[in-house]
Amino acid sequence: MSIYDEIEIEDMTYDSTLQIYHYPCPCGDRFEIGIADLRDGEEIAVCPSCSLMIKVIFEVDSLPKSEEEKPKEKVKDAQPQQVPVAA
Repeated sequence: MSIYDEIEIEDMTYDSTLQIYHYPCPCGDRFEIGIADLRDGEEIAVCPSCSLMIKVIFEVDSLPKSEEEKPKEKVKDAQPQQVPVAA
């Protein structure tokens, strides 16, 4: 396997909607790797338009937290709300 370059994750762009990191590829497209893949130990981002690959340098602990890992917010003194109902 031939790696085009090694890129620090801080130099990549994170898309929170798609849950991927991406980085410009010389072909004009971009290298992409999913955050779930990074958490699973994958470190190779690929370009879908050409054969180039990059190695992503990162620490698993520095990745954005997943929805399951985020602490649940407690609602203080929550009172039931009355909802008007049409008759």
